[in-house]
Amino acid sequence: MTLVDDTLLLVRCESPSNDLAALAECAELVAGLGERLLGAAPERIPIEGRTHLRWRFPGDGPRVLVLGHYDTVWPIGSLDRHPATVEGNVLRGPGCVDMKAGLVLAMHAIVGLPDRAGVELLVTADEEIGSPTSRALIEQDAAGCAAALILEAAADDRGALKTARKGIAGYTVDVYGKAAHAGLHPELGVNASIELAHQILAVAAIGDPERGTTVTPTVVSGGTAANTVPALARLVIDVRVPDAAEEKRVDAAMRALRPVLPGARLVVEGGINRPPMPPSASAAPYRRAIVVAERLGQSAPAGVSVGGGSDGNFTAAVGVPTLDGLGAVGGGAHADDEHVLVDTMPGRVALVAGLIADLRSEA
Repeated sequence: MTLVDDTLLLVRCESPSNDLAALAECAELVAGLGERLLGAAPERIPIEGRTHLRWRFPGDGPRVLVLGHYDTVWPIGSLDRHPATVEGNVLRGPGCVDMKAGLVLAMHAIVGLPDRAGVELLVTADEEIGSPTSRALIEQDAAGCAAALILEAAADDRGALKTARKGIAGYTVDVYGKAAHAGLHPELGVNASIELAHQILAVAAIGDPERGTTVTPTVVSGGTAANTVPALARLVIDVRVPDAAEEKRVDAAMRALRPVLPGARLVVEGGINRPPMPPSASAAPYRRAIVVAERLGQSAPAGVSVGGGSDGNFTAAVGVPTLDGLGAVGGGAHADDEHVLVDTMPGRVALVAGLIADLRSEA
């Protein structure tokens, strides 16, 4: 089977992050694909109902971790609206670029190695929801590696690599007020929705665009009835920070929020989920990727900083040189036009294989 066939096989098995039955089915499909290509069954690592897959090839010298995930953001039934297809140079389908094509590229790259010793392929089941069950496993397996190579999609349709990622935090602000009849005695209540409006403005002001820090109010809810002063309201906040200093500043500012209305009360919960991946974490493997690309006759890939997070944030945070965005070239991740550019896939396999071999060359 070809790179395209293998990718379509995985894309046609829906695997939303919170559907354990669907994840179990996809885990077996990924395991079977890996067994066919790599000639070895993976170690199955069940954690809280999810199965993570690990192929380890023992050997002396530098170790390289190749990291991916098989869960997607797409709910069951998405294939009915967006079937997995190939038209000309474009492969489409839910989760194709993020990141089932990346898994296929990783496996084919390892197949092409003259020596797999010291290589580990770890495929997780919960990256899209923050890696709650796989984070410790990722950090444990990354420790001591010469590098972690993340097979998330390229940063653009020219194959740019992701050399820095912002840290991600999430918060909720629960506002407690006091209910009252909105028509008879509104003055006896404490309007949680009005208090929430004050907090939305205060939260938005914590962001610092010049530093690249975004603090974005996203989900807002409150109230129980049209004629009742709301006693409870909630705000959900998405935070992206470029470095640890901003992470600490934003966290302190969030926890320093205070109510404006007399009688209102705030409860702030949440915090950092993925620490920042600074450019320094990718500097060494990125330089080597450029050398490998030139050796293969490919254009030197650009390196860019992105706002989204990945499991590369975790490997970088434990001090492992990390290069991200080595997966499929395409676009539209999480969107209706998600796609992979088919003609880039063989070159990507060659780049990943060459980079693994180069990192292992000191063995």
